[in-house]
Amino acid sequence: MSDAAPIAHRHMPPAPVRRAMVLAAGLGLRLRPITETLPKPLVPVAGRTLLDRALDRLEEAGVDHIVVNVHYRADQIERHITHRRGPRIALSSETELLETGGGVLQALPLLGADPFYVINSDVILLNGPRDALTALAEAWDESRMDALLLLHPTFEAFGADGIGDFTMDQWGLLSRRCPPLLAPYLFTGVQILHPRLFRDPPEPPFSLNHVYNRAMASARLYGILHDGKWFHVGRPEDLAAAETYLARQHSGVRRT
Repeated sequence: MSDAAPIAHRHMPPAPVRRAMVLAAGLGLRLRPITETLPKPLVPVAGRTLLDRALDRLEEAGVDHIVVNVHYRADQIERHITHRRGPRIALSSETELLETGGGVLQALPLLGADPFYVINSDVILLNGPRDALTALAEAWDESRMDALLLLHPTFEAFGADGIGDFTMDQWGLLSRRCPPLLAPYLFTGVQILHPRLFRDPPEPPFSLNHVYNRAMASARLYGILHDGKWFHVGRPEDLAAAETYLARQHSGVRRT
């Protein structure tokens, strides 16, 4: 008699997430005057653009096909990505801004039928003990989840408003903040989504909050905590804070 465990009880490794989308179509109004001549994703932070930082993280996680949506100064982004090696990058051009949800909806034919990463291009994700994207893929459970969000402790965030977005139970199930209370966790703009979330969508433009609410109503919106540093670069002061932190980190590495 075989001593192999029944299939139902074996630990099966998670399927890798091979496709991703980077949201890069915004106008970057709060980052003016820098963004008057430069699209926000191409703003450099400590010598590397926001877009390249997002693409680097995806490449490190083993993603081999990336979609980048573009609108404002799209020609600059198109020229920029031609110099990259590594994963295939396709552009999803928006003649009018579709917002985050509408942007993903338009790109679905390029993303395929399997779960995919979505990353905001205006965040900087520094790994802690675990690679954040790999941790998301390992936590993904298609039988229970339609969306899995990477969260960060509200009080440790750079460039956030300090009120938070979600509460989370012991299983990772998410609920929204109840005003006027603060929430312990904020959404980092990094996630895994399943295409089924976009069945019967509203007419674009619409926010990804629409699909989060749909997943939450079915108890299929989950989260995990990020154990590294996270920055949102929305305003000039956020850019300055990220620059300062990364410069100090780089100096520390050079001294060791």
